[in-house]
Amino acid sequence: MKKLFWTMLFALVASLFAVRAQAQALVIANPGVKAGAVSKSQLRDIFTGGSTSLDGAAVTPVLLKQGAVTNEFLAAYIGKNDTAFRAGWRSLVFSGQASMPRSLDNDAAVVDYVAHNAGAIGYIGKSSPHEGVKVLVVK
Repeated sequence: MKKLFWTMLFALVASLFAVRAQAQALVIANPGVKAGAVSKSQLRDIFTGGSTSLDGAAVTPVLLKQGAVTNEFLAAYIGKNDTAFRAGWRSLVFSGQASMPRSLDNDAAVVDYVAHNAGAIGYIGKSSPHEGVKVLVVK
C-alpha cells in the first residue's frame, strides 16, 4: 500500500511538472517550414536525432544552452534530463550517425538563427519575443 501511495504521488508530481514545462517553452520554426503543428513524438524524434524531417521537409534542431527553459523543454517533450539528452547526442556523434545540434546562448540567438536558417526548429521561453519565426502548436 505504501509503495502504491509513493508511486501515485510521484506520478502526480511528474505530471504537474510536465504541464508547467509545456507552458514555459515555445517551439519555433523557420517560416519556410510547412508544418503548423508538431506532435510530442515528432519533437522527440527530431531533437534526439531519430528524424531529420517534419511533414516531409528537412528540419534541423537548434538548442538553448543549459538552463531552466531547456530543462523544462526536455522534461515535457523529450522525456530526458539535460545530461541524458546530451549523452544520447554524443553517442550519435561518436558513432558517425549525426552531428551535434547547434547550441546557442539565449532565446534571442535561437530566434535569430531559426529565422535565418531554412528548416531550423528550436525552442525558447514562452515570454521571449519571437518575431520572424513560426510558432508550432504541440499536439
